[in-house]
Amino acid sequence: MEKLLLIGINTRSMVNSALKLNYDIYSASYFSTSDSPSIKNQKIVLKEQCDESCGVFDSQFNSQTLLEISNDYLDEVDNIIPISGVSPSDFSKKHQKKILGNKDVGNVEDKFRFYRNIKDEFSTPVTFRLSDIGEAREINNNYPDTQFILKPLQGSGGYDVNLLNNNADLQFNEGEFILQECINGISLSSSVLSTESDAKTITSSRLLTINDFEKNSSFKYVGNILPLTNKSIMAGIKYTDEITKQLETTSQKLIQKFKLIGSNGVDYILNEKGLYVIEINPRIQGTFECVEKSFGINMLEAHINACKGKIIEIPYPEYYSYKKIIYSPTRMKYQKIDLDNIYDLPHIGSITEKSEPLLTVIDKDRYFKNLFEKVELSSETVKEEAIKHQLKII
Repeated sequence: MEKLLLIGINTRSMVNSALKLNYDIYSASYFSTSDSPSIKNQKIVLKEQCDESCGVFDSQFNSQTLLEISNDYLDEVDNIIPISGVSPSDFSKKHQKKILGNKDVGNVEDKFRFYRNIKDEFSTPVTFRLSDIGEAREINNNYPDTQFILKPLQGSGGYDVNLLNNNADLQFNEGEFILQECINGISLSSSVLSTESDAKTITSSRLLTINDFEKNSSFKYVGNILPLTNKSIMAGIKYTDEITKQLETTSQKLIQKFKLIGSNGVDYILNEKGLYVIEINPRIQGTFECVEKSFGINMLEAHINACKGKIIEIPYPEYYSYKKIIYSPTRMKYQKIDLDNIYDLPHIGSITEKSEPLLTVIDKDRYFKNLFEKVELSSETVKEEAIKHQLKII
């Protein structure tokens, strides 16, 4: 039996899918959720314990730590699937050969290189590469009618993404940054399966950030709703069939342009001027479980098959599915919450800091209104429980 390593920030959902396949499963993850399947070969960076803080993800996570703890696994396994938080470029050449998926992703992970490669062919925000914050201010002054976003040259999940405001005291963290034109509109995403010679869009979805709910200029990823319809787009737009066709065509062109294989995602913003391409995620996406619930397929199997040259027959979706990450409204000590649609659960008694990811609500329903109400009700229940068990800020 072939040995398969899943490695990334949170492998829970992928391990669940992998256990249904004919592989000996290995896992290396940052988070240790209490609802993760228990498998023999498993390594975790964050050891959650009662009365101890889980810390601040953005300042603690480092992909190199994941690679270090899984070093013996990297040599032992036959295949590797990196997910969010780990890039194929992080691996040695010897271990890159074992990757089931894209190996050379520099042209899409580097957001400025990506911009230069697509700007003459696709609508995309004007983008500048920066050397320091002073250069950002200078560009901002030269374009007085344009709102800009400051974001890392490489990165995902909306972390360290900020609106540029001359009154704000923005500092560069470690790494390189870009300045990108802020396109106001609706965030959308497409999930695509591809081989070396073909690409097929599985579905498109409404992509959600904190800003969609709190209007506070935070672009952290919250979740998705799929499939995309007049209802799930949540914007009073009646021509979603036309939008979906354009998303499918554009996404497939982009995936083939960059010669990507397996499961990949393309993010967009839609406004009255049309669709703007924002970025490509050259790996399994956050829509993983939503696609599985909506379409009744094993997305890990679909990814592996595509990497080996075969795209599965994509069925018609039977359900709407909605994923929503809940960021803790306060510093709190986790206690069991009696809901059947929550996942990525902390360990009982562990401490989650304010604004850090607490857990995820995921559900499905044949009717969008029912689904939205269920997920939002569960979200409110989780936040109420967090406040009930809040701790003093230290």
